[in-house]
Amino acid sequence: MAEEELIAQRRIRRRWIWLGRVVSPTLAVLVYLGLRAHWPEQQLSREACVTAAIGTLIAGLWLTEAMPLPVTALLPMVLFPLLGVLPLRDAAAPYASPPIFLFMGGFMLAIAMERWGLHRRIALHIVRYAGRSALGLLAGFMLASAFLSMWISNTATTVMMVPIVLSVVSWAEEKLGREEADRFGSSLLLGVAYAASIGGSITLVGTPPNVLLAAFARDELNVAVPFGQWMVLAAPIGVVLLAVLFGYMAAGMPRGVNRLAEHTGLLVQRELAALGPPTRAERIVLAVFAVTVAAWLSHDWLERIAPLVRFIPWLPRLSDEMIAILAAVALFVIPVDFETNEFALDWETAVRLPWGVLLIFGGGLSLARAVASSGLDRWIAGQVAGWGHLPGWALAAAITAVVIFATELASNTATASAFLPILAAAAKGMGIPPMVLLVPATMAASYAFMLPAGTPPNAIVFGTGRITIQRMARTGLLMNLVAIATLTLFATYWLPLLGLTGR
Repeated sequence: MAEEELIAQRRIRRRWIWLGRVVSPTLAVLVYLGLRAHWPEQQLSREACVTAAIGTLIAGLWLTEAMPLPVTALLPMVLFPLLGVLPLRDAAAPYASPPIFLFMGGFMLAIAMERWGLHRRIALHIVRYAGRSALGLLAGFMLASAFLSMWISNTATTVMMVPIVLSVVSWAEEKLGREEADRFGSSLLLGVAYAASIGGSITLVGTPPNVLLAAFARDELNVAVPFGQWMVLAAPIGVVLLAVLFGYMAAGMPRGVNRLAEHTGLLVQRELAALGPPTRAERIVLAVFAVTVAAWLSHDWLERIAPLVRFIPWLPRLSDEMIAILAAVALFVIPVDFETNEFALDWETAVRLPWGVLLIFGGGLSLARAVASSGLDRWIAGQVAGWGHLPGWALAAAITAVVIFATELASNTATASAFLPILAAAAKGMGIPPMVLLVPATMAASYAFMLPAGTPPNAIVFGTGRITIQRMARTGLLMNLVAIATLTLFATYWLPLLGLTGR
């Protein structure tokens, strides 16, 4: 059944792609003609109309994935200079925005962890210490998935965790029977997938939309989003969602599953024994990882200590991006084997970095720059100025819901790239700080729980055949609604306390 459902989804995907290739350019032309016909040059310039049309084209191609996302992301660098919206220098500059290098350095650190198996050792130890009962086992798998996804991709985390879960489920099938094993397995698999998505939203390097927001806020709003401050904002949201997820999954656990905890402990011990003692490479990568995270979390407040700044005058110039690149460089120069001249990271391994995601960042930021420079943002702000009487929580809830359900059908990075410039302009028109809308929208892009196409972790666990589309949709809908409520409350009451609302 799962295979038939996947085939049907692929068929729908192909139709969606071709629909996007036809509809997106058509809508772009209609938007341009409609704006030029109804708005005089004095109120809406030709450049603003062209920007709106190009934005419509790019958003349509991104949301339908009618072309590869990185290819679509290159269009601003061609279309804006060609059609007179931005010079090539200005259109291309956002592709090298500093926060992009934060993601690059963080991802190289993650690649090094994966190269030497450090991420697997960390996951097994978490499961080993937490999994002393059925509920502990569920908590262990979820905590391991959430923690690792804070630093490496949620896709890699899920791919690593699923075989361990499936081996436990196979044992459960022998002891409990197929029906109860399926209930147990679906709880563990969904717990792993959803926890991976939630964990990724907690750090700036955990998922691409977070980095995109940091770059957009810095370049277009002049608002800094420090690594540590983001974690203070996002961690409570993640804890709430993980707690709700754990409670819901625990309620569906079969009664006899406690007998499996002992088997799981033996399984984990065998896996750890197979890994052997920690290697020099693992210890080096762990040390670089620990120092990097400590620097990310502490440098923002260390630079406020005047005696320390006098002793280390370059400390105020240090940024999250510089720390990330320094960590990456360190991995390339620290040897793990002097005889073979092998280092913690080499370029042959580092080329696995998702260059396409970096292009998507650049394309989204280039679009945002054109929206601002052409005056389109001021026009949008004027159109929504009358919405200012609506309460902030209602706007945050509506936008969060739209983004979450849009991400069920599209890439979270593409969704965030398409929404951020429009939401920023709308917030200015309503007289509210843009970050009040941008932060919940960005985090919402990571919380698509209903469909296999929503996130890679969803697709991976669905592909095991242990989860029905009905179970995923039912559980995912609950989590979507909880995410909407949680993000709305935190955006309304928690965000202003942290000073991240900007101006």
